[in-house]
Amino acid sequence: MKRAMHARSLLCAMGLATLGCAVLAQDMPLGPGIYSCTDARGRRLTADRPIAECVDRDQRVLGNSGVELRRVGPTLTDNERAELDAQRRRDQAEQRRMREERSRDKALITRYPNQAAHDAERAEAISQVDQVISVARQRQQELQTRRTALNAEMEFYRKDPAKAPASLRRQLDENTASQEEQQRFVQQQDQEKRRIQERFDAELQQLRQLWAASARR
Repeated sequence: MKRAMHARSLLCAMGLATLGCAVLAQDMPLGPGIYSCTDARGRRLTADRPIAECVDRDQRVLGNSGVELRRVGPTLTDNERAELDAQRRRDQAEQRRMREERSRDKALITRYPNQAAHDAERAEAISQVDQVISVARQRQQELQTRRTALNAEMEFYRKDPAKAPASLRRQLDENTASQEEQQRFVQQQDQEKRRIQERFDAELQQLRQLWAASARR
């Protein structure tokens, strides 16, 4: 018996009989074994116990020499497997979200290394909107000046406005519509200024945390 065991050990050492090695490994005392598998993300995992990430697929159990001793099949029901897949998708989505958040934070602190840089861009954004509002208000003044002239012309027809020329009435209607449109536009720009201020305020809160964390490193 000892001579047979010695001969089979030599075969294993020389790599000439894989099957013989497997049989020998089964004959000899073994530890708990090494579990190995490739998970759903393509990662090759090993552990000294069944691998949770591979409960839905075969796992190889290897001996100390690396020889496969046996295989452990999936241990999940269809419902459990579906829930595991759903959980994996949620985990992957969360990981993507965290990566994207880290990427945004990195881009934000790179763009604004300090509050002075952030304040300068806030001021520039507000200034651009103010310039647009200034042009709109100038247009409002022009329309109001034109309206004064049109109203003066209508004074001739105050007793009987129906006798006013159609062109004059049309100009009055167009002036009214233009003034209302300019007023809406100015209101929209005022709202845009508030949105810009709110965005920069929110960014500043986030940046203060990022600057503090960066200073601690």
